[in-house]
Amino acid sequence: MTGVGRSIGIGAGIARQLAASGWDIAFTYWTPYDRRMEWGAEDGAAAAIAEELAGVGARTAAIEADLTDPGTPDRVFDEAEQRLGPVTALILSHAESVDSGLLDTTVEAFDRHFAVNARASWLLIRAYGLRFRGEPGAAEGRVVALTSDHTVGNLPYGASKGALDRITLAAAHELAHLGVTANVVNPGPVDTGWMNDELRQALTRGTPLGRLGTPRDTAHLVDFLCSPQGQWVNGQLLKSNGGAAS
Repeated sequence: MTGVGRSIGIGAGIARQLAASGWDIAFTYWTPYDRRMEWGAEDGAAAAIAEELAGVGARTAAIEADLTDPGTPDRVFDEAEQRLGPVTALILSHAESVDSGLLDTTVEAFDRHFAVNARASWLLIRAYGLRFRGEPGAAEGRVVALTSDHTVGNLPYGASKGALDRITLAAAHELAHLGVTANVVNPGPVDTGWMNDELRQALTRGTPLGRLGTPRDTAHLVDFLCSPQGQWVNGQLLKSNGGAAS
């Protein structure tokens, strides 16, 4: 799985849940991205997460991966397979996300968002499909991608996530002969350190349950989709957001 660089992140929450369900976990992280963001890099996070997952019995492989490089997805799969064996589920929780709107987005930022959120996701799904070795038609393979419907003031992020949706939903049909299901999950407002107090209060008011989402909320759904019980859910864009108003 991708995007497991911060201990409070959604990716880490999903990794913990899947490890508890018996999965071995190869995960990617990219520290330079966190250094660019206002929350900063969390020193030693990848090693700490790997140790935590190992504590519940999972074999782990932490892989630093620059997803702006089109050669990275194949290298990630090479290392994951070498260390843990064939990849049976692919969880895409990585993201480039820097706020900007229609008028102030630069070409460089736009291209970087699409390189990470759309192109890298396509290349990862493609590598997964080309390498998948499950029994044909057995519904054993899983692709789950995390998305967002945010666009206003966050144009390149939202637009590139929209492209990710379509790429993933295409996989539900184009990889069906392999026994692979593919779904997209929109986790809604989950505070992983990027919200200020004003935004946190506004989003909480807009959610019928009166709280924000947590990484664990998203993790429960991803865990279900990756389980045998989730095999009939395919080609869907699922909102797991507590009923939050758009």
